[in-house]
Amino acid sequence: MYLTSEKKAEIFKKHGETAKNTGSAEGQVALFTFRINHLTEHLKRNRKDFNTEKALVSLVGKRKKILNYLKDKDIARYRAIISELGIRK
Repeated sequence: MYLTSEKKAEIFKKHGETAKNTGSAEGQVALFTFRINHLTEHLKRNRKDFNTEKALVSLVGKRKKILNYLKDKDIARYRAIISELGIRK
């Protein structure tokens, strides 16, 4: 599998506060971004995989909701995660 528990812990440790804090908004956005990038590469090779396309659209929507929440709560954290991950919104 492309996303092991060690990889998840690494993502949350880098972008969240700790590896165990899986509820932080920054960690969730980073995880969703990793998964979105992976699915995007998959869809470049498999253009007719419509189930994956639906999952990708769902993930983008979830990430957008979390980013909107973060923007309303703390604009500095929002700007930091956007620039760190290279997300254009």
